[in-house]
Amino acid sequence: MTGRRYRGRLAAALPLLTLVASCVSPGEAPVRPTPSVATPELAAPAPSVAHVPPAPSLPREFVLRGTAEQGGVMIGQAPGGTQMLALDGQVIPLDRGGGFLIAFDRDSAPVARLVATVTDGPKLVRDIAVAPGVWRIERINAPYRGSAANDAEFARRRPAELAQIAAAREMPVESGGWKQRFRWPVTGRLSGVFGSQRVYQGKPGSYHSGTDVAVPAGTPFVAPADGVVTLAAETPFTLEGHLLIVDHGMGLSSAFLHCQQLDVKVGDRVKQGQLLGTVGRTGRATGPHMHWGLKWRDARLDPAKLAGAIGG
Repeated sequence: MTGRRYRGRLAAALPLLTLVASCVSPGEAPVRPTPSVATPELAAPAPSVAHVPPAPSLPREFVLRGTAEQGGVMIGQAPGGTQMLALDGQVIPLDRGGGFLIAFDRDSAPVARLVATVTDGPKLVRDIAVAPGVWRIERINAPYRGSAANDAEFARRRPAELAQIAAAREMPVESGGWKQRFRWPVTGRLSGVFGSQRVYQGKPGSYHSGTDVAVPAGTPFVAPADGVVTLAAETPFTLEGHLLIVDHGMGLSSAFLHCQQLDVKVGDRVKQGQLLGTVGRTGRATGPHMHWGLKWRDARLDPAKLAGAIGG
């Protein structure tokens, strides 16, 4: 074949070869990677952020509830950042939220000073004006020595009794009863009021440290608030008779005197309204009644300041 004829045939075949090349099936074509695009329904959800409420801001000053008066109690909230709290130089414990309790003795001074030591500033001071109480004189036809046969026996027995009472009041107790609204352990006729000075068969005594409620012997009485029993005298004391002490926490405690029967023992945790025993006339008493006394540290308090009017 001559060169002229070969070049002619080649030129005629080129269009056919181009057509065949353009008809290669998709399966035979080279695979080119394509970028993957996530469809909206398959896209990973955005991480959720839990809503955390902001921490409550603590006050930057003292918050006090109650009336500042002799025999009264106040519940407070310490300023934010308080590291130490003191009332007239005595350290006051704080609960986890900065709550605290303070109280004023029957003979409290007219002004009390509350001082908070804080982490990020100077000490915060609050002077509290304490209103005076009005007390009365009561004459009681009962011997000063109580159930002791004579003064010598009273002098012999009394120190051990006082030691038991002191130990009971110093016992460390954790209870939230001090935050509660107190209730009367028993209701009836008020036969003795807090703060009055008593004269026993002509011999002046100390002021009356509680409130007396006259009811028949055997009348049940209950816990005025939650607490822990720290003293339950099985043998009657000379003055208090069968004595029961319940600690409500923060140094606040109730004492129930002249009981006929005690239904709880030392270490028992009691709830508000729980039966504690029955009323009697043991110890120094002229008749059956419930003597309810309240004490915060060394301060004697008026039960009516915490429980309100009896029967109310």
